[in-house]
Formats: sequence, C-alpha cells, structure tokens
Amino acid sequence: MTSLTIVRRIAARPSIVFTALTTPEGLGCWWGPDEGPVLIAETDVRVGGRFRVRFRLLDGTEHESCGEYVEIVQPTRLVMTWRWTHGGEPDEADEESRVEIDLRPIDIGTELTFTHARLRTEISRASHTDGWNGALDKLERHFLQPTERSLS
Repeated sequence: MTSLTIVRRIAARPSIVFTALTTPEGLGCWWGPDEGPVLIAETDVRVGGRFRVRFRLLDGTEHESCGEYVEIVQPTRLVMTWRWTHGGEPDEADEESRVEIDLRPIDIGTELTFTHARLRTEISRASHTDGWNGALDKLERHFLQPTERSLS
C-alpha cells in the first residue's frame, strides 16, 4: 500500500472551502482532473453518509467514484472512503482506499492538506497524484478572485 499528500493554499476561508468539498454545487466546480464536466454529484455529509461523483474527461471517458464519510469536523477535517465504481485506475478496481482532507486557516485563506491513502501500487499513486493535482488546480482557480464572501 502507498499514499500521496498534496498541500495547497486557497484564497477562501476554511468554511467556504469545506462547502466546496461537501456540496453537490461545490463539487461541480472542481471535481475531475481536467475541464470536463461533473455529471452527477451526490452528498450526504454525516458520519456513515455516502457520496457519489461521476465526471467526464475531455477525451469523452466517464469515471465514477463513491464512498462513505468516516469523520467530519466542520470546517477543518473531512475523511472518507474511496472506491471507483466506473472507470478510474485499473489497479484500484474493487478496492477501497481512504481520503483525508485537513483545512487550516492561514493569512490568505486556507491551507488544504489532501491525503489519499491505502492505494495499491506506485502506478496507481502516480495516476491519482496527477488526477488530484488537476482537480485541486481547479479548486484553487475557483477561488482565485477573492470576494467578500470567500474572505470574510
């Protein structure tokens, strides 16, 4: 098993970033590694609740993941299981991994630490690193133009 960790600085306060991580509308703004659309985003944000997200890449392929919320500390921490239900990394087929997201207030808004653990192979880790970096790039861009709402 292996894992990846990505740290980003986002120009919005933690509660606003948390909303982008946990609502269907928020997920639609950043989920997926390229500019392809989010087709389905469902969340039931409570311990034991489930999420499901389906997105289409620019090459036309569709991918879907789902999982269960394991830990929720609003607005600073989100932990969930992760499983590909369609497409995704072949090394992870029928496997469950774990995503942990920690949000810490900083001068410009939020430091986001994203960890995807329990990945099966180095190939899978590299693939997920590329995918999550693409998605987190979109999340950062979503908040690039600070507004009163994102910083107040």
